[in-house]
Amino acid sequence: MWKSIVKTFNYYLNRKNLPPFWKNYKETLKGIKKKDIQHSKFVVFDCETSGLTPKTDRILSMGAVTIVNNEIDIKNSFERYLEQDIYSRESAEIHGLLRNGKYTKHSEEEVIKDFLKYIEGAILVGHHVGFDVGCVNYALKRMGLPKLKNKTLDTGVLFKKTKHELYAELHNKIYSLDEVCDELNIQKKDRHTAYGDAFLTALVFFKILGKLNKNKDMRLKDLFYVPKIKY
Repeated sequence: MWKSIVKTFNYYLNRKNLPPFWKNYKETLKGIKKKDIQHSKFVVFDCETSGLTPKTDRILSMGAVTIVNNEIDIKNSFERYLEQDIYSRESAEIHGLLRNGKYTKHSEEEVIKDFLKYIEGAILVGHHVGFDVGCVNYALKRMGLPKLKNKTLDTGVLFKKTKHELYAELHNKIYSLDEVCDELNIQKKDRHTAYGDAFLTALVFFKILGKLNKNKDMRLKDLFYVPKIKY
C-alpha cells in the first residue's frame, strides 16, 4: 500500500518538475485526431539498435522523414548517430555501425531532445513501430521523462488491412519490411540504415494509403481502426 502511495506521489511530483521542452512537445499533440489525413503531420521513423531488447540495448542511430500535405518533405529529414555505450558485433554486421565509425556522434540525451522537437504535432509511423517506440521510451526513462505521447501507426498492421477478409489467415502473418516492399513493388535501397528504412517505410505508407483510400473518403480515425477478423 505504502509503495503505491509513494509511487503516485513521485509521479505527480515529477510531472510538475518536467522540463519546458517536454511540456512544449506535449502541448503540440492536442487535437491531432481532429485533423483530416491530408493536413495531418506524419513522422516516419526508424531506429538501428545494439540488439532486440529495448530495455537493455541502446539506440545507435535514428532516421526520420516528415509527410505533410501528401508529400515527403526530404529537406526536413532527421538523421542522427549516437555514442555507443553498448556494442554488439552481431548487430553491427546487419546495420554496419561500427563503434569507431567516422560519422559524428551525439549523446543519447541530445538526440532524444532533438527528436522530440522534430515530432512535435505529429503522428508517428513505423514498421513494427512498437519496437522503435519502446527504445525511445527507455531512453526517455533514463532521462527521467515520461513515455512518448504521440499517436502511432504500424505499417505492418496497415498492410494487413489491404488484404481481403477471405484471406483471413494472412492476418496472423508478421510481414517484414522486405516482404511488404516486394509485394508493393518498392525498390529497396539503403536497407538497415535508420534513414534508409525510414524513407522506405514512408513509401510503403503512401502505397498503403493509396490502397485503403481509393474513394478519397477515409478519415484519420479510420487508420487507427483495426477490424476484427472472423476465422
